[in-house]
Amino acid sequence: MISVIVTLSLIINVSSQYLPIVINTWFVSNATNAAWEELTVHGGSAVDAVVAGCSQCEASQCRGTVGFGGDPDENGETTLDAMIMDGKTMDVGAVAALRMVKPAIAVARAVMDYTEHTLLVGDQASLFAKDMGFTVETLTTNKSYIDWKNWIDNKCQPNFRQNVIPNPKTSCGPYKPKKRIEQHLSSRMNFGISPNNHDTIGMIAIDKNGNISAGTSTNGLSHKVPGRVGDSPLMGAGSYAMNGAGGAACTGDGDIMMRFLPSFQAVMMMKSGMEPSLALKAAMAPIIQYYPSFFGAMIAVSSNGTFAAVCHGYKTFPFCVASPSFHEVKVLKVQCT
Repeated sequence: MISVIVTLSLIINVSSQYLPIVINTWFVSNATNAAWEELTVHGGSAVDAVVAGCSQCEASQCRGTVGFGGDPDENGETTLDAMIMDGKTMDVGAVAALRMVKPAIAVARAVMDYTEHTLLVGDQASLFAKDMGFTVETLTTNKSYIDWKNWIDNKCQPNFRQNVIPNPKTSCGPYKPKKRIEQHLSSRMNFGISPNNHDTIGMIAIDKNGNISAGTSTNGLSHKVPGRVGDSPLMGAGSYAMNGAGGAACTGDGDIMMRFLPSFQAVMMMKSGMEPSLALKAAMAPIIQYYPSFFGAMIAVSSNGTFAAVCHGYKTFPFCVASPSFHEVKVLKVQCT
């Protein structure tokens, strides 16, 4: 069972009575439950829990923006980004623009476990996954194909190209660069950015031994330029974890948020003794300063289980928490600035 609490405050700051704890972005309690079960029933580590929870979200295609069959790029292809971070060892595994392999965060963990690298991308990441025993199969579904076809029929709008000819606001290309670059301020609202195409799952878990892990998984931005990678697979941007400090994760307009490394900033502030609510507010502030129309949200949990959330641009932002201090997964909501 789940329950919902709605608050009118910008920040939620609640201390769990004891560990372990799982917290994740958005209203995806099935992912929270999977991670919690991994911690409490199977005795898994924090890393195990984050992989289990995000894998559940990928398999169930959370809101169409995580996993296969959603958010096609300009060519109609769905590609995946994911990362996992171990706050005990500071090891990270990540994949970006992953093609033809569905369980992205499991492949990210394989990068962490079976290589000395941090991030693999594109076709080479897919070949690595195949070598590691993952199935290679299409990520396209009828839904993603129809979404792409409708975008083509709508003259490829919204469109993320700029300073090109023909006009990307009225044409599908092919594009060539303009000789003179036009400098302009753009509103991210023009691209139709919303929870329906920025529903990255970010998850943080602390196990009974106090070890912290954070991870993210997404199929990226709908109708993105092929090859685009957002914040989700980048440590310190999409998520970050450090034992003794805490963990943080982001969701929203990754092209903007990644420029400020907000997850890293929040964890470093918690490391210095700042409460999660204040750390999140401070990490979000410069993004709002430079891009006041952006959409985004963050969650954080300190090493003692105190957690918080903050958001901007949306009306409300839901997130899920599982902890021994609750009888079931709690779905909490914050009002956004």
